[in-house]
Amino acid sequence: MVKAFLLIKLVPGLESDALSQIRATSGIADINLVFGQWDAIAIAEAKTIFELTKIVVSEVRGIQGVQDTTTLLQAEL
Repeated sequence: MVKAFLLIKLVPGLESDALSQIRATSGIADINLVFGQWDAIAIAEAKTIFELTKIVVSEVRGIQGVQDTTTLLQAEL
């Protein structure tokens, strides 16, 4: 299982709709609104890195109101 944290910047005024769409996206396990440089942090889970890439690039980044993302892959020592 591949797990990633998505830092998401949202377009002002479109936050609520964008959060609802992200929350409904298959592979998004959780999403939280935050204050600071980023507007939301989502947790994405997939079986492979390829599936995770599709979630981020084809799904989340395509949602109206998503301005920018940074993906942080979970690591283990």
